[in-house]
Amino acid sequence: MNLRTNLTFCFVYLILFNFTFYTFLNLQILYQDEHLVAINKPNGLAVHKSKLVGNTNEFALQLLRDQIRKRVYPAHRLDRKTSGVMLFTLAEKVSSMLQKQFMERNVSKNYLAIVRGYTETHEVIDYPLTNYSGKVQEAITEYSRVASSELDLPYGKHETSRYSLISLTPKTGRTHQIRKHMNHIRHPIIGDRPHGCNKQNKLFKNRWEVNTMMLHASEIEFSHPITNKKMLLKADLPNEFKRTLKILSLNFTSA
Repeated sequence: MNLRTNLTFCFVYLILFNFTFYTFLNLQILYQDEHLVAINKPNGLAVHKSKLVGNTNEFALQLLRDQIRKRVYPAHRLDRKTSGVMLFTLAEKVSSMLQKQFMERNVSKNYLAIVRGYTETHEVIDYPLTNYSGKVQEAITEYSRVASSELDLPYGKHETSRYSLISLTPKTGRTHQIRKHMNHIRHPIIGDRPHGCNKQNKLFKNRWEVNTMMLHASEIEFSHPITNKKMLLKADLPNEFKRTLKILSLNFTSA
């Protein structure tokens, strides 16, 4: 096989690989009408191009546009490492209307996270955060413990390892707010880098091959920007999150 044949083979392989990959990565659509579309974003998929997302060529905005064959506009942010419900609009005007609801704090978002240790039963974290420009901003997160477990697995000076499944509602929308707040109260999210615990992340990777961040946007509640109808959209947990719940014996049944 000569060089030209090799190059041709590689070129055809790459085309087929990309086609297969994009076909396989069809996004799960949770809701769609002529104004809005909501997806269950996979962990590791960036919403759109940004300096913060690193080196990647795949974006939810592009994949969704190609999937429904319509131009879409993100209505809010969702970290690349976070899975769950993500809202898009089909017109810029509608996107602006939704973003106004976010700015006025008329949108409620709920998250689920697996964290190190036993958290409080209920707590409000009121701890300002500094953004990338150096500005200190108000940041408030409320959470409740859903389940907890203790494994017969020594960790550091402790004879066992403890974990909690928590439900969180951010009252403000700062970058990496939940991740930073949980680290601040010393209950870092499993799989979080750089805000988590390196020792725990290494343990989960080496012992159970868990390498994803255990933070999921499970629900979003808002008013439809056109009909004003109250909307409640829910996103099922990813399989890796469910597997980790089982590993840690954290009992949880989604509503």
